[in-house]
Amino acid sequence: MPLLWCSISSHGFGHAAHCTPVLNALGQFLGDLRVVLRTTVPESFFRARLSVPWDYRPAQQDIGCVQNGPLTIDVPATWTALSQFHAGWEARLEAEAKELKSVSPDLVVSDISYLAVAAARAADVPLVCMGSLAWDEIMEAYAKPDNRTHQHILEQMRRCYRSADRIIRLTPAMPLRAFASHDDVGPIIERIEPKTALLRQTIRTPAEDRLVLVGFGGIALTSLPYKQMEEMRGYRFLVDGDLPGQYTRVHSIAGLGLPFMTVLASTDIIMTKPGYSTMVEAVDKRKPVVYVRRNNFGDEQTLVDYLHRYGRGAELPMEDFVSGNWTASLTAACAPPSEPTETPPAAGNSAAAHILLSYLSPPSA
Repeated sequence: MPLLWCSISSHGFGHAAHCTPVLNALGQFLGDLRVVLRTTVPESFFRARLSVPWDYRPAQQDIGCVQNGPLTIDVPATWTALSQFHAGWEARLEAEAKELKSVSPDLVVSDISYLAVAAARAADVPLVCMGSLAWDEIMEAYAKPDNRTHQHILEQMRRCYRSADRIIRLTPAMPLRAFASHDDVGPIIERIEPKTALLRQTIRTPAEDRLVLVGFGGIALTSLPYKQMEEMRGYRFLVDGDLPGQYTRVHSIAGLGLPFMTVLASTDIIMTKPGYSTMVEAVDKRKPVVYVRRNNFGDEQTLVDYLHRYGRGAELPMEDFVSGNWTASLTAACAPPSEPTETPPAAGNSAAAHILLSYLSPPSA
């Protein structure tokens, strides 16, 4: 009965969204697979998504970035949190390795915690990394060259990543230069059946109105221009969380009884930040995207380029997003592209699962 320890970064839900389709694909090959989830992503995220048997062992795996809402990275607070995380590094590493040894997994998969890499090495457990970004390349953009703490933390991240044998690099991805070997696979996609008719019936949407999912990932928006949204003729908006009042054109996903990914697959337009999971899902499901840039997150341009190469999208400037001046970008996103888009790469779920399978099943005679 193979046991896999899966360390998942808790910076939003994107890293967990990488892992669940791959673990599900791996479960198709190994019917007796068991998984330990090592993360602080809420258990509720996995209940409707993960089909293999799993145990939940919450523990902080990395810092990621400290954010004020989904669109603003608090760089000073991030460095403060990282400094505190690394100040107790040896004790943290010893505790994580001890946990690994107590469970004795057959394989550690890290997306993309460098602590998990170091702990697997200390516990002498086989390790595979997987992801579309790495924290050293993200934090490199925020580091001051003359700040010894910044540079020490970056080098510690890189040293951990360099000790990994390989990384399954998802399409699209940052270069991931710290890793010695890369196995490139296609985008990780969830296979979701749309329920467009049910969604429209549930919120009583006229056929002529377009449904817009306003979804900015696992870090909640603190406010939206609800008044302006209510005045936008021809659109209905679906948002996460509770609404601050009663609206005709704005609806909360929470009361629909449908999983988030089903809502995504059933809407006409997606408004989001450039984040891995939402962008590749939108391209796969042929949904136009209106995106609001953060402008200082390392994989943003890679994802925007992917969207425009294989899908349809339009940028919504931050000032227009805040003020509710959305109509021009919504219209532009739905317009046919000036040049034909390319066929996107095939999903990498099975390819990634096959790489993990090679560690978990004995070689054939």
